[in-house]
Amino acid sequence: MDSQWRTSTRSGSNGACVEARRVDQAVEVRDSKDRSGPRLRFDGRAWSAFLADLK
Repeated sequence: MDSQWRTSTRSGSNGACVEARRVDQAVEVRDSKDRSGPRLRFDGRAWSAFLADLK
C-alpha cells in the first residue's frame, strides 16, 4: 500500500465501504462516501493488530 487510496476488493457496489492508504509509517482510513471528511490514522503496529483480529 502506498499514498494512493485503496478500496477493499470485498467492497460491494453500493458504495458503503472504507478506503485505506499508507502514509509514512502509518495507515489512514476514510469513508468512501465522504472523502473530504475525517480520517482515522493508525500506526503500523495497531494496523497489523486490527488486520490480525479480522482474520
